[in-house]
Amino acid sequence: MSIPQSGGGPIERHEQLAEYLASGCKPKEDWRIGTEHEKFGYCKDTLKPLPYDGERSIRAVLEGLRDGFGWSPLEEGGNIIGLVKDGANVSLEPGGQLELSGAPLETIHQTCDEVNEHLREVQTVADKIGARFIGLGSAPHWTHDDMPLMPKGRYKLMNGYMEKVGTLGTSMMRRTCTVQVNLDFASEADMVQKLRVSLALQPVATALFSNSPFTEGKLNGHKSWRSRIWRDLDPDRTGMLPFVFEDGFGFEAWVQYALDVPMYFVYRDGVYIDALGMSFRDFLKGELPALPGEKPMISDWADHLTTLFPEARIKKFIEMRGADGGPWRRLCALPAFWVGLMYDQTALDAAWDLVKDWDAETRDALRVAASVDGLAANVNGLSMADLSKRVVDIAEAGLAARAREGAGGMLPDETHFLNALKETLETGESPADELIRRYHDDWGGDVTRVFGEYSY
Repeated sequence: MSIPQSGGGPIERHEQLAEYLASGCKPKEDWRIGTEHEKFGYCKDTLKPLPYDGERSIRAVLEGLRDGFGWSPLEEGGNIIGLVKDGANVSLEPGGQLELSGAPLETIHQTCDEVNEHLREVQTVADKIGARFIGLGSAPHWTHDDMPLMPKGRYKLMNGYMEKVGTLGTSMMRRTCTVQVNLDFASEADMVQKLRVSLALQPVATALFSNSPFTEGKLNGHKSWRSRIWRDLDPDRTGMLPFVFEDGFGFEAWVQYALDVPMYFVYRDGVYIDALGMSFRDFLKGELPALPGEKPMISDWADHLTTLFPEARIKKFIEMRGADGGPWRRLCALPAFWVGLMYDQTALDAAWDLVKDWDAETRDALRVAASVDGLAANVNGLSMADLSKRVVDIAEAGLAARAREGAGGMLPDETHFLNALKETLETGESPADELIRRYHDDWGGDVTRVFGEYSY
């Protein structure tokens, strides 16, 4: 979840809403890569999730990173709830999942170095307190009541609201993890093409990175239970957004969509003010019941945009949201996948050619099938395995064309970061498929064996 936004001044004209989005446009030489990933922390001896407080806790991890590695703390209500350093931040998801939101970097070599450094730091701190972390798309055996709600005002508000608008919203908050990548656009037209490709191909990312076949100690019948959860969370703010594919889509159409999504909160002076279900349109008129007579700031608009949860979304950049959290080496594969598709025009055009004739029903069916069957999915004769192979080939060509060197010139490009995905396609086995196989063959149906073999 995002940290509170700041700055920007008051909103005095409707046009400022689209202008905020358009201000993200950058020339290609300034495009960057921002990688976000979440992981579950747990007590090494009991396999229970880390509480917020105590000697072995989320607070202890944050304080250890602060004291041992130079991170600066972010506090709310006297509680440390995040960290910042060098353009990156560490934040808490509602159930205590630890998230790194990486700095905007030029190459996947750099973003992978950042991921590796962060996980080594976390591992060092965790070892000192008897904790460990694991990358999965959903909690393998913890129940809702096992997962503590972190002491953040935003989450307290969301928790109650989620119980009213969908059946699985609180499961999303407490018991899921994802890996995401944020990418730039050059213009409105570039944003449109990238967002359309991003939405259409999120099911491919879901299938390739599927890693959540367990719920409360049993197989759940899905390769990505995390993706299943997002299908029954809150229909006002999730989904595949058919309007994005309509003629005339652009920044203003996104503004209209966002204005129709009910609000969660307004952030003022360190406090989250309850605006659940209220309208940002009323806020623009000074008629928000939570703050009568007050009009919004640009920071309020920025905050509101973080409460939209479709499979891909725009702020000042595009955020890819379809992948499960996963093993260490796959945290670098996701940015490689999307950078290869998005940051080379030939690759982007090839990806668009793949999806441009799909209708909304096909895109939705692929999303559902990816969560249930992963790479084995088939929608109207469209094989997910074959589609994934074609998409990864396009991404590989895009990375080769970028030709961004790493390791002091020893690596000519970024294509090797796709190796984990190529292995998946060669074997036909996603992380979820591997976990299911081991559950049956090696673990005798004991889901807790995952912790000993797949933790960081």
